[in-house]
Amino acid sequence: MDCHHYDAFRCRSCSLLEVPRARQLSDKEAHARSLVDSPVWLPTVAGAESGFRNKAKMAVGGTVGSPTLGILDRDLAGVDLRDCGLHSPAITAALGRIADWIRDAGLTPYDVATRSGELKHVLLTESPDGELMLRLVMRSTALEARVRSRLPDLRTAVPDLRVVTINVQPEHKAVLEGEREIVLTLESTMTMRLATGVSLCLGPQSFFQTNTAIAEALYDQARTWVDALPDVRTAWDLYCGVGGFALHLAEPGREVVGVEVSAEAIRSALAAQVAGASFVAADATEWAREQPYAPDLVVVNPPRRGIGPDLAGWLEASDVRHVVYSSCNAESLARDLALMPSLRPVEARVLDMFPHTTHYEVLALLAR
Repeated sequence: MDCHHYDAFRCRSCSLLEVPRARQLSDKEAHARSLVDSPVWLPTVAGAESGFRNKAKMAVGGTVGSPTLGILDRDLAGVDLRDCGLHSPAITAALGRIADWIRDAGLTPYDVATRSGELKHVLLTESPDGELMLRLVMRSTALEARVRSRLPDLRTAVPDLRVVTINVQPEHKAVLEGEREIVLTLESTMTMRLATGVSLCLGPQSFFQTNTAIAEALYDQARTWVDALPDVRTAWDLYCGVGGFALHLAEPGREVVGVEVSAEAIRSALAAQVAGASFVAADATEWAREQPYAPDLVVVNPPRRGIGPDLAGWLEASDVRHVVYSSCNAESLARDLALMPSLRPVEARVLDMFPHTTHYEVLALLAR
C-alpha cells in the first residue's frame, strides 16, 4: 500500500509499511509459533492490505474555518488524514463531508495547548450494510443545541448515518472518550450483519473489531472448531463484548453464556435475541469462580494483558475439556498457557487483523 502521509513523515502509524506484505505475514506467524507450541498451524488469514478499517478514530485539530481530522503532531497541530488508505471507501467519503459540516456548523476544535475549544474527536464506524455511526467527542455540552439544530444538514450530507451521538469527555488528558453519551437520533444502535449469518447489535460505546472481514474469519474458525468437537452442550464466552463468539456458537442443543463487565455491551448482546445464548454483566473471572459447575467449553477473548493467573488457575483446576483462546497479544497468551499445563494447544491460527503493524490476532484451540 502506498501512502503519501507515511512518505512525508506526517503519520508513521503503519510501522511496517515498507515491509512486503508476504514478509509481514510470515514474520507474524513465526512470532506466534515461537510463543505458542501448537502441533497444527492453519494457514494465516491475510485479508485486504488497504480499505479494510470499519472505524475511524480521528483527533480534531485546526481551526473552525479549516478543521483537520486525523492526528496531532509533536507540536499539537492537527494533521489531516481524511484520505487514510486503511479506511473503507465509505468512511473516507463520509469524513470529508463531516469535516465540511463541522466547519459550516462552527464547531470549535479543541486546542490541547490552550485547553480551549470543544470538539475533540470524531469516531465513525461502518456496518457491513454501509450504515454509519458517528460519535462527536466534545469537552462539554455547550454546543449540543447547535449540533442538534444542524443535524438535518449532516444527515443530508451523509445519508447513510444511522446513529449520531455526542460523547462528553471533559478531562484534559489522553482519553479518547468519556462515560456520558447523548444520543441525537431515534436509533441508538447499529446492526453489524456479518457474512457468517450472524448479526451483532452495536451500541455507541460497544467494542467491535476494526477489520470486519478478519473478525468474520475469527468467529467462523471458532465455530468450525467447536462444531467438530463431540458433546459440547454448554459453553461460556468470557470477555464476550457484544457477544460475537457466543452468538456464533449458540445453536439447538448447545447453551452459551456470555459474560462481559460492560453493561452496554451486554444490552447490545441481548438485543440480538439468539436462542441458546444468554448474557450476564459481570467481571469474567469473578463470575466464573462463583459458578457451581464448569461448562464443556470456555471461550476467552481478553484484552492485551491476557486472562491472568486467577482465571488461568481456575481453568486449570476446572473440569473444562476445551478452551478457545482469542488473543491480540501472543506474549500474554504464552504466559497464560504456562499457567494451564493440562490445557494444551491442538490447533492455532494467525489472523492479520492489523496489517502494516506488528500486531495480529491469534486463535488457539486448547484441549485437556
